[in-house]
Amino acid sequence: MTESYVKKLSAILLDAVTDKDPLVQEQVCGALCALGEAQPEEALGACEEYLWQHEKLAHPYRTMILRAMETVVSGHISELHKDKAGAIILLASSEMTRAKDLVCDWQQAASNVLVAVGKRFIGKVMEELLSKFQPGALPHYFVVQTLANLAASNVFGMVPFLTSILSTMLPMLGMAKHDAMRVAFCCVLQHFSESTLEYLANLDQAPDPTVRKDTFATDIFSAYDILFNHWLQSREAKLRLAVVEALGPMSHLLPSEKLEEQLPKLLPGVLALYKKHAETFHVSKSLGQILEAAVSVGSRTLEAQLDSLLAALHTQICVPVESSSPLVVSNQKEVLRCFTVLACCAPDRLLAFLLPKLDTSNERTRVGTLQVVRHVINSAASQMEVKKPFILSSMRLPLLDTNTKVKRAVVQVISAMAHHGYLEQPGGEAMVEYIVQQCALPPETEPRKLGPDSEDLAADSVRAISISTLYLISTTVDRMSDVLWPYLLEFLTPVRFTGALTPLCKSLVHLAQKRQEVGADAFLIQYDSNVTLPSPYAITTRLLTVSSNPYLGAGRGAASLRLLNVLHHSIHPSLGQRWATTIPLLLEHLDECTEETLSQKEWEEKLLAFLRDTLAVVSDNTWICQLSLEMCKQLSCYDGEPREKNFLYKCIGTTLGATSSKDVVRKQLQELLETARHQEEAEREGLARCFGICAISHLDDVLAQLENFMRSDVFRKSTGIFNIFKDRSENEVEKLKSTLILCYGHVAAQAPRELVLPKVESDILRNIFQYFSTKVLGIKVETKDPALKLCLVQSVCMASQAICGSAQASSFHFSRKAELVAQMMEFIKAEPQDSLRTPIRKKAMLTCTYLVSLEPVLDEQVQADMIHSCLHSVLPVPPEPEAGDDHQESLYLDTMHTLEDLLTSLLRRNMTPQGLQIMVEHLSPWIKSPRGHERVRALGLSACLLQYFLEHLNVSALVPFHNLGLLIGLFSPRCADLWPATRQEAVSCVYALLYLHLGYEGFSRDYRDDVVERLLSLKEGLVHPDPATLFHTCHSIAQIIAKRLPPEQLISLLLTMFEGLGDPDKNCSRAATVMINCLLKERGNMLLEKVPEIVSMLRSKLQETQEEYVLQAAQHSVYLLASQHCAAVVSSLLGSPLPFDSHTCTLWRALAMEPGLTTQVLGLLLEKMSRDVPFKETRAFLLSSSPGRVATLLPLAATCALYEVMSVLASGPAVLELYPQLFTALLLRISCTVGVVLPRTLQAKEKRSMGSAPAPRSLEPCRAAPSDRSFLRSGQTPSRVGRARHQPHSTGLCSHPPSQLLLGFGILMISAKWALGPGAAPEGSW
Repeated sequence: MTESYVKKLSAILLDAVTDKDPLVQEQVCGALCALGEAQPEEALGACEEYLWQHEKLAHPYRTMILRAMETVVSGHISELHKDKAGAIILLASSEMTRAKDLVCDWQQAASNVLVAVGKRFIGKVMEELLSKFQPGALPHYFVVQTLANLAASNVFGMVPFLTSILSTMLPMLGMAKHDAMRVAFCCVLQHFSESTLEYLANLDQAPDPTVRKDTFATDIFSAYDILFNHWLQSREAKLRLAVVEALGPMSHLLPSEKLEEQLPKLLPGVLALYKKHAETFHVSKSLGQILEAAVSVGSRTLEAQLDSLLAALHTQICVPVESSSPLVVSNQKEVLRCFTVLACCAPDRLLAFLLPKLDTSNERTRVGTLQVVRHVINSAASQMEVKKPFILSSMRLPLLDTNTKVKRAVVQVISAMAHHGYLEQPGGEAMVEYIVQQCALPPETEPRKLGPDSEDLAADSVRAISISTLYLISTTVDRMSDVLWPYLLEFLTPVRFTGALTPLCKSLVHLAQKRQEVGADAFLIQYDSNVTLPSPYAITTRLLTVSSNPYLGAGRGAASLRLLNVLHHSIHPSLGQRWATTIPLLLEHLDECTEETLSQKEWEEKLLAFLRDTLAVVSDNTWICQLSLEMCKQLSCYDGEPREKNFLYKCIGTTLGATSSKDVVRKQLQELLETARHQEEAEREGLARCFGICAISHLDDVLAQLENFMRSDVFRKSTGIFNIFKDRSENEVEKLKSTLILCYGHVAAQAPRELVLPKVESDILRNIFQYFSTKVLGIKVETKDPALKLCLVQSVCMASQAICGSAQASSFHFSRKAELVAQMMEFIKAEPQDSLRTPIRKKAMLTCTYLVSLEPVLDEQVQADMIHSCLHSVLPVPPEPEAGDDHQESLYLDTMHTLEDLLTSLLRRNMTPQGLQIMVEHLSPWIKSPRGHERVRALGLSACLLQYFLEHLNVSALVPFHNLGLLIGLFSPRCADLWPATRQEAVSCVYALLYLHLGYEGFSRDYRDDVVERLLSLKEGLVHPDPATLFHTCHSIAQIIAKRLPPEQLISLLLTMFEGLGDPDKNCSRAATVMINCLLKERGNMLLEKVPEIVSMLRSKLQETQEEYVLQAAQHSVYLLASQHCAAVVSSLLGSPLPFDSHTCTLWRALAMEPGLTTQVLGLLLEKMSRDVPFKETRAFLLSSSPGRVATLLPLAATCALYEVMSVLASGPAVLELYPQLFTALLLRISCTVGVVLPRTLQAKEKRSMGSAPAPRSLEPCRAAPSDRSFLRSGQTPSRVGRARHQPHSTGLCSHPPSQLLLGFGILMISAKWALGPGAAPEGSW
């Protein structure tokens, strides 16, 4: 980048600085700085030149250019040439002093440029400034300000100039009359003093090491006299603060005797400012400097000021700290600095003042005092060494304070004490206990939102800082090891310290590991000499129990297990090697899981396995008995923690199971029964699990103890009749019974199967039902307590499960099976159908599931009643709202799964097509239910049963699946159900049925059929389809069924689907029509023998429904059937009763939709007409001897059918094709109807028809002919004729046969005229 280019670019940028947009101005300044980074000399020269050339440029723009110059100079001061520096100095000086009045931004920017240059070229800058700092005249404000800033930024460069500057400046102080100028002089004196002190403190690096403090003493004192005695009295707050800021560093430069002389006036004068200013940071900072100066000279007058100093400083420290005000925080730091100074010079006076204030009840006073105590413990450690007992004893009352701020301050004091050896003194243990108490505080679930003015602190912050403090002093303060070990073990077992278990365990693990590094002797716990320590049994019980809820309390499970691992030698000498293997596996499992993914049941099983392994390794009966006693003793500690207590019961059962002492087992079990809180469900469950686990090793003792307890005084009070009216005692006894019943159930579930089986009926079930029902005056009275019911059901369920799990289950004859099933059914029927609140029905059904598989086999009626009752108890339950209770949803899902298992167990007893059919028949009403939730549940159950049947299919011989068509016909229309879930379940059912058929045909279970597999892809498309897609999918499903359904099943499938035409769900009804027609199209050629049955079913379904889509579908079905079996369809329709009803007429007209088919139909009808004689002659009975003519039925039906077919417009081509035959046959038919009467069976129908017809027609052809001829002459087309003749939509015999024959004849004539054209035959010629 060439110089000329930089200059041009700079000029462009500088011209743009006057833009009115602030954003543009900011960007221009940034560009100038960037240019200066690349070419500093050229950029600075351009700015300098621009400012000289544009003297009238407004000061805001000059300010921006000067700021850019300062940035460039600061970044490249080392590269700046002295000539360029000189030019910049002259420019900046001119800019700074050009205006006499203060223009702060502009002049400050120029001053900053001088300060930046002065960091390297101090001589040149001072030369320029001193030229404007002449004796006898007040300098410009910013000249003084620049001198101050130079002193701060370049100490070693400025101090040599201070002597001459001070001598020139002192006379000016008296000349300064304006507060702003005085503030500037105060500022320069402050920075001069600070620079001097820094210079003197670093003489080894100073350019002139001969400089001494007394060099400046006289001048500084002269300035001090003016500032303190005159300016400090000003009413201007800003000036007072500037004075006091200057006095602090100046006090260090005063002569010792002068400082001693001034202290009695100086200190009160500074303290008085606390009352005059709200922001007191500068006062405290200056006071600290003055105190340090006084102490450094060994002032004797300071002691007289101590009381006032301590009082003022204590008031300041008690001011509440707001995080939004950094000056307040800084003020507190300066006040604490003052206390440090006083603590070093007068520790006794300080403590005598502070410690009594700890006894006050005022929060701010106590918190402030504790802050000072903590600070002096840290900052004046040597002076406080002998005061440790005194300070410790003064903490007695603060330890009792419940205020969170005080607690936080106390914890901080204790932390400081720990680092300085206080806790090793008598009374130090109380401090440790206090920290542990704060660690045990319950964490707040949601942090409170504190307002900006709130002074309250969340208790959680106290807990957090206490946890950090405990771990910090345990791990980083070596001297605390002897204090905390093994003392912290005492806090493991008390309940009130439960919340502190995690930090306690972590600290103890670290302490123990450090002890192990020292040596085994240092690590071993001496229980004899530490009687307050918990025993190894207590520690083991506590840590194992809390590990059952491992993620509570920030992961106390892992922390407890780690502590157990390091304490193995103190627990038992034999455990070290085994625990070194087993505990890391438990910890690894916790690391792999989270609180959400951990299976509680699996985790507890792992812990119990760990306990069993530990007991086996110890193999010491005395030790095991002691452990069981300790476990029982700790039970009451977990009254508020049901999960932990439940697990502890399991541990007790495991431990008692490992002991060989039967007396201990019976005694402990008796105590558990007597002390348990039977009113609580979790307690009952835990105690029962304890008995069950214990029964694994001591079955006889457990059963005997339960029997003994039943006979004890505790239980005996329930036998009297009058006790029934004692609500309290009765309720207690009911809960006690619940516990005992549940105990028997868990004993049956846990004890060895071969030992349980002989005792199930004789001992366990007998006692269970004895507790459940009580005889009063010989009458059996059953309880209404739902808890007792549930316990009974659970226990019977567990007993049944135990029997089923036994190796002898297949040969076991369960004599009470029917009784138990009946009892379970009573419970199920008693449950409300409109809600699901208790797991009673679920448990009862689960019990029945196990009972079904046992011998003897239940009667078929009992099984049917069981299925009926369970379905009616579960399926109607209304679904829970979407935002319902998770527990309710889980209970319902579990109940449904249990119902599936029950139905599956019943099906397992009869794995035949007939058994499957029975199940589906029970589900069929629910599959067709008008309520969607019932349908989807029924279809889901059906799908499960079919899947089970398929998975366990075992075909020994190739036999037909005889009810395949019925089942597919039931399920397939549901593929169009209104509920998406139902649709998918229906496809699953069809899928399973088709594979069942393949299985019965001999295909292997893993065979996959490509056609059937297409159902799975169709299933996915049924979730949210539009109606067109839905019915197209149903058509595709029907095609798949048609390809795989055996011929013999086709008719049963069709007949079942015909039943589905009347389904209340219109979607399913439509789907049935789609599937029927698809099947007829694909497989109709096999249905010749079934045509009459199909036609009859169609006619009956048309009579049952008025839906238009069903009518159209029926017409299409007949058309499809006739396309393949025309003669059979015609014969079947001719067999319909005369006169034809409107539905039969509809079916006849469907045969005229396609010319080729219509030709066949007309030909067949002509054949039927000519096959039989048109009438039979007979003699009138009792009236005349003359013969009579009675019409024959077949020609009569054929004539009616001919009329219906030809009345359809689409039949025209076929009529023309057969015109000669039709004309001849109809003409002959007309001639044969003269004098012919209807058969007697039809005459009655004709009379009824005439009675209801609006205008009956005569049977005489001559009377009917004129009207027919006039109708025909109108020239109406055959279609209009057909519509006119079918207004009532029935073929009335009152106008038949003559009228219909004439009409048929007329249709023929009009057809010919219509086909040949208007001029084919003149009107009236025929």
